[in-house]
Amino acid sequence: MKKITFFAFMLASFITQAQNNLTIEEATLPSQKGFGTQSIYGAQWRSNAELSFIDASFKALSVKTIKNTTVDNFVTTTDLETALSKIINDKVSLRMFPFDYHWENQNQLSFTYHGKSDKYFIIYNVSTKTIDKHIKFSASANEEVIAPNKNYIVYLNDNNLELVYDNGTVVKITNDEKHIVNGSSNTHRNEFGIDRGMWISPNGKKIMFYKKDERMVKNYPLIDFGARIAEETPIKYPMAGMKSEEVSLHIYDIDSKTTTPLKIEGDKEQFLTMPSWAPSSDLVYVGVLNRGQNHLKLQRFNANSGNFDRTLFEEKSKTYVEPNTPLKFLNDKEFIYISEKDGYRQMYKYNTNGKQLNSYLYKDVLFKEFVSVSPKEIYYMGTANKGMDKLLYKVDLKSGKTKPVTTNSATYNIEMNADKTWFYSQYTNFTTPNSISINPINGKKGITLLEAKNPYEGKTVLPTIETVTIKAADGKTNLNGRIIYPANFNENTKYPVMVYVYGGPHAQLVSNRFGAGAGGFDYYMAQQGFVVFTLDNRGSENRGRDFEHVIHRQLGQNEMADQMQGVAFLKTKKFVDTEKIGVYGWSFGGFMATSLMLNYPDTFKVGVAGGPVIDWKWYEVMYGERYMDTPEENPEGYEKTSTLNKVKNLKGHLLMIHGAQDPVVVQQHSMQFIEKCIKEGKQVDYFLYPTHEHNVSGKDRVHLNAKIADYFITHLKK
Repeated sequence: MKKITFFAFMLASFITQAQNNLTIEEATLPSQKGFGTQSIYGAQWRSNAELSFIDASFKALSVKTIKNTTVDNFVTTTDLETALSKIINDKVSLRMFPFDYHWENQNQLSFTYHGKSDKYFIIYNVSTKTIDKHIKFSASANEEVIAPNKNYIVYLNDNNLELVYDNGTVVKITNDEKHIVNGSSNTHRNEFGIDRGMWISPNGKKIMFYKKDERMVKNYPLIDFGARIAEETPIKYPMAGMKSEEVSLHIYDIDSKTTTPLKIEGDKEQFLTMPSWAPSSDLVYVGVLNRGQNHLKLQRFNANSGNFDRTLFEEKSKTYVEPNTPLKFLNDKEFIYISEKDGYRQMYKYNTNGKQLNSYLYKDVLFKEFVSVSPKEIYYMGTANKGMDKLLYKVDLKSGKTKPVTTNSATYNIEMNADKTWFYSQYTNFTTPNSISINPINGKKGITLLEAKNPYEGKTVLPTIETVTIKAADGKTNLNGRIIYPANFNENTKYPVMVYVYGGPHAQLVSNRFGAGAGGFDYYMAQQGFVVFTLDNRGSENRGRDFEHVIHRQLGQNEMADQMQGVAFLKTKKFVDTEKIGVYGWSFGGFMATSLMLNYPDTFKVGVAGGPVIDWKWYEVMYGERYMDTPEENPEGYEKTSTLNKVKNLKGHLLMIHGAQDPVVVQQHSMQFIEKCIKEGKQVDYFLYPTHEHNVSGKDRVHLNAKIADYFITHLKK
């Protein structure tokens, strides 16, 4: 174990000022309480030489040129209100400039206006200050998609798809009964990178969409306690090993007004991932993944007949395959496929016959997202520094040579201009709250737009934060950790510890951001006199396939072993009170907190578990079976990972918290745990948020954080 970097955020030069610790409100809602980090919003390239962004008033667009000239009030909400009022024939008032604005070209921007009873897709001309085009559609519409030529909008109305033309004509594409859901992004429960449920063909003449039949899935009861007599509001919840939803893909033809299903063979409960149109609009590609999630087939279908054309290639794994990015076509004959088959999620070039032409593995970099794609080169965002950084990379598709474009160790967000000569850069790192600039791709000096100050400076004294590297339980893997020291730290004083944990896939808590990714509640607890410690164990995000897949069929086991390595590190510090160590986590972190309390009861004296998984047999099919298989296939794994058979080990104080409306980790988990505690004669504390779902948000989160803080202070500090 070794210390890699030390970053002091104590702001010692400000100690002489009268500064207070954060209140729980300030720690929970920092942006609303004057601690938000200054930033720029809505940055987009208007042209190759002009970047627009929403100004600090949120009432107008400003434009910055690559020659470092600025035009303020380039387009204002007043301009938009005036133009909108003329087409709607009613007074329009915009609270702020539309955040969803998009440049169609240098003179036209588009956005959606939400009126009193309708929505409007708007194309506004910045030269004439008039609206060149608008389409009115239902205010109840969801997940709307605009056609490439802007002549129609397709959207979700309840569980069915509708289409509205620019002349106002509405066409009902589907007319299915309840629990047959068309075109929804909530298909396969949003796993596999699914963020939409419908895709318009490049020529705009066809619409591919999901049809999710969940009639056969068991109802799960949620209770609305706000009714005069509490009412049941059931949801469809496919639990591990039980009947799952049946999903199909269909294609609607705009001209003939007919719908054709894709003739996809296989188990009806398989997963249909990565739906992608060919550039020609006559073929579609689908990643067909078996329910066991270890065998993927990339298949092609005729978009006119729905007939199967061919399987291009297959990918198998002894653990699982997790496709999450649609194909990216380079031309009519070649595309990019994203896979972690060689250890790190990266790009592979294939031709449309299914032959792999090249791979673009580069060190231990994980592909995160495309920035700019052309047949010769790709700019993309990828990880660096063992997952701590996110940088911009450029890869030459012919030679396969990759090089970082941004070299400063940081976490970047990038927007490239169309001709790839300049890029908008926003980054943060341990010591930089927010730095924004536009930069030439040739590496010459850029133009600074913002250097945000530390939002806490002069208002409170932040604790010292240190990042550490700790060996995993396998004795060879380096893990990223973060330790936050108590306020007014004295190494000769003994302090209680709060371990904040998540530990599961798709999440990373320690990163190269300001404060190493710590949040306001972490700062608050350190100011209350706690050492706050976080470790990204094996199984967490951004470290590659082998780092994550150790969790397969045994969730929590290697994760706990790594967390105990973190505890061993803490115990080497003379300022740590080894008799006062607690743990807090939510969701998978709630599962981890509960598991640690029960498996290591002599180490963890206090625990808070929010929305915890208690037994994976009560979790849903898509996520749960990927990592655990079914209860029938892996009975030993389910038995080992269940917290119920370890309740008898509970010694310390455990607070369990749940949202009564939780559709993700249903309340049955915590209720079964409480019942088991009763049967075992174990005392446990329980708190329910009646109106909240999987987490507690808004102002009520202040109440949540106050409760958690009080629990640790009462049982671990006093």
